[in-house]
Amino acid sequence: MSLFGLLPDEAGPGRPNIPVLPGRRLRECPHCGKLLHLRPLPPDTDARCPRCDAVLRRNRSAPLTAPLALGCAAFALYLVTMMLPFLELHLLGRPRLVWVASGADSLTQEGYWALGALVLATLVLVPLLKLLLLLTVLVGLRLPRPPRWLHLPFRWYRHIAPWAMLEVFLFGALVSYTRLVDLADVQIGAAAIALGALSLLLVATDSALDPEAIWEMVSRRHLDEDPALVDDTRPGAAATAAPAVPAAPGPRAARAPLIGCHCCHLVSRGRDGDHCPRCGSRLHRRKPNSIARTWALITAAVVLYVPANYYPVMNVITLGQGGPHTILGGVEEFIESGFWPLALIVFLASVAVPMLKLLGLLSMLLGVHARSDLRLRDRTRLYRVVDAIGRWSMIDVFVVSVLVSVVHFGRLANIVAENGALCFAGVVILTMFAAEAFDPRLMWDAVPPHRRDRAGQDRAGQDRADAYRAGRYRADRDGTGPGEAAGNAARPAPAGHGAAERRA
Repeated sequence: MSLFGLLPDEAGPGRPNIPVLPGRRLRECPHCGKLLHLRPLPPDTDARCPRCDAVLRRNRSAPLTAPLALGCAAFALYLVTMMLPFLELHLLGRPRLVWVASGADSLTQEGYWALGALVLATLVLVPLLKLLLLLTVLVGLRLPRPPRWLHLPFRWYRHIAPWAMLEVFLFGALVSYTRLVDLADVQIGAAAIALGALSLLLVATDSALDPEAIWEMVSRRHLDEDPALVDDTRPGAAATAAPAVPAAPGPRAARAPLIGCHCCHLVSRGRDGDHCPRCGSRLHRRKPNSIARTWALITAAVVLYVPANYYPVMNVITLGQGGPHTILGGVEEFIESGFWPLALIVFLASVAVPMLKLLGLLSMLLGVHARSDLRLRDRTRLYRVVDAIGRWSMIDVFVVSVLVSVVHFGRLANIVAENGALCFAGVVILTMFAAEAFDPRLMWDAVPPHRRDRAGQDRAGQDRADAYRAGRYRADRDGTGPGEAAGNAARPAPAGHGAAERRA
């Protein structure tokens, strides 16, 4: 048996025979590009990059049954949320029922079809597709003979997951409710309660899901049944839980003939443009045209950011009085009404977060151009924050969609959307695409190797101390020595590992 195993012949034209690394898992950190050597993890522990502190693996004790049960419950609540009324408004004896998807229909009727399509996609279509794809994979893996195409729905699930925004809509509905109670009698429908429970279930499902374990189960349908070809980082590899376990450093991916998949994170031998042997995604050492695409997207977002804050997002008319409302005007109204928590939520989501995303991405781009190692790990952490919080700026868009769908009483009260809402939605979408287009590994690539290693030295030393303490703790419980217990979680790649791979 050679160092590298080969895929079976039935890989197909879209899945060429690229050698796969056997045995213990090699992992390229997706945020700094360091190649790491992971050992099997105890249940409910984490493996983190010793250089940039990125989470490389969260090992869950029940990677299949827990997300399947939570996903089925979430799907049932999703149907309840979409079928029952969300809000009921009574104004001078005139009732109006509103469903979750009513905002998309109202925006489309007012001519804002792009905004309506965005609301419909993020609240109805993408959450449904996300749940169906996840359940397809989890149910398929429980079959006696799982289908060989399960890598496709799980790959799509990973791509569309950030665009399901029901939990963001829940906060937008809360803000809308505080505006409506001063206008009319508002009753919360059963769908609103179901939406709250659904949001909690979706968060729990994401937390219980172990993507790496799912990919390992899927990969066994594509690899030979040779134990050397199947990763040994499996759930339940150790019986004793431990604190977050650091991953040991290994050779740099740029110096070895290895390439990490951006979707399933499998490290294999290949070239740019090849397909990942596990998930079928196209392989790239770095995201193509990352700098140019990010510059273009944030420039467009900056152009839209000015009219998004200057022009009104909606027009509110009550008994012939009222006028346009801007984002900052809404924050001022909440402050004047005494709703400080809601004013803070709207300000952070609609003003501070978009500004943070734009300035953060701009600082990262300038750091790449300047080849700066100034606070490199902090800038990498900033990227993770920018990538995680971008979707929460949609709160203001959902506020407009709820109010537009509810308040339609002719001359008594009427709320219509304005161009500012469309511009603001454009800012949110463009910054989300910009965060996706930017490759944080370029910040590390731009720095000379000796300065790059120095940027991660302090964290690596702290991780070694943490690993030793974790080993002592486990030794007190199961009788193993400190070095052995810590080694069960992560192990340095042997010296000359990259050279051996190149010779192979």
